[in-house]
Amino acid sequence: MRDRDEEWMRLALTFAQSAQGQTSPNPMVGAVAVKEGRMIGLGAHLQAGTPHAEVHALAMAGAEAEGSTLYVTLEPCNHFGRTPPCTEKTIASGVKRVVIGCIDPDHRVAGEGVNRLREAGIEVVVGILEAACLQLNEAYFHHRKTGLPFVTLKTAVTLDGKIATATGDSRWVTGEAARAEVHRLRHIHDAVLVGSGTVLADRPQLTTRLAGGGIHPLRVVIDSQLRLPLDTPLSDVSVAPTWVFCTEEADRKREQELVKQGLRVFRMGEEEVDLSRVFKTLGYEGILSVLTECGGELNASLLRGNHVTEVKVFMAPKLLGGKESATAVSGENPLKMAEAIHLTDVKVEPFGEDLCITGKPLHEEKGANH
Repeated sequence: MRDRDEEWMRLALTFAQSAQGQTSPNPMVGAVAVKEGRMIGLGAHLQAGTPHAEVHALAMAGAEAEGSTLYVTLEPCNHFGRTPPCTEKTIASGVKRVVIGCIDPDHRVAGEGVNRLREAGIEVVVGILEAACLQLNEAYFHHRKTGLPFVTLKTAVTLDGKIATATGDSRWVTGEAARAEVHRLRHIHDAVLVGSGTVLADRPQLTTRLAGGGIHPLRVVIDSQLRLPLDTPLSDVSVAPTWVFCTEEADRKREQELVKQGLRVFRMGEEEVDLSRVFKTLGYEGILSVLTECGGELNASLLRGNHVTEVKVFMAPKLLGGKESATAVSGENPLKMAEAIHLTDVKVEPFGEDLCITGKPLHEEKGANH
């Protein structure tokens, strides 16, 4: 029975993942309705405010749903939000058994969906392919538990750790396959964050440019003194919104000019931007995930401040050299190797000639992120 449950849950996971990048601030969810060994319904949550996965699967099953088993990657909701409770739809359909991948930590659900189904006499099994179901919505779970976004620090380096020459030239460190993956990462993250130095040096668009299209993330700029020019691509909010975080001392006139163009400006900190407040604000605003594409100084601040949940380093088979060449992480000079931030859960993936090394930073002080 468990093997069969895992097989159907695997299909639900695959279908859930097909909507990656589209559902925030809601989680990705997939559902499969099965009767007498055959699939009778299939569904995924496609976008916030639209019907949930269970509703799609049960609608496809129709009258056959009675006496069936419903597989769903995440606990069905039991509250009214922008859509009605999925538990009531499931109960009304006559489903006999519900197999759930993992519990939803949202305080409005958190086991209440399971309780409601059991009260209605439905058999409920929880924890089938739980690890995979948790991994699918890692950013959502992180946000629900901490109130903070899941922060992925992304950088592209040569083998000797350089991200640009002494003149600032960084085009291109990595090849086309790695750069395409970065655009996919932008598509699946709610926001992309850079420092004002990157904006001034590169004039980035920070949009998603995939062959099949994609969703543009919110652009977030850390700009202590509001140096952001009015004519950069990030100042054009007709493409995607831009939020700028500056200090209390930043130029008031420039703030008015940026706001007039449609940007949002937040003042957080005296001499430098308070990154803790930045991420608390983003989390409060419903931003589940942030991809950072910063220079060495801001990368160092993000890491030393325990703001990073995951690190992705794209490494090209090149040696640049140069004392003045920019490095991925700069900041203050550590005195001992023991001060290095270790990565756990490390995996390595090839992208053309390049490699992507992914891991979770393990901070010595807290032993965990944030």
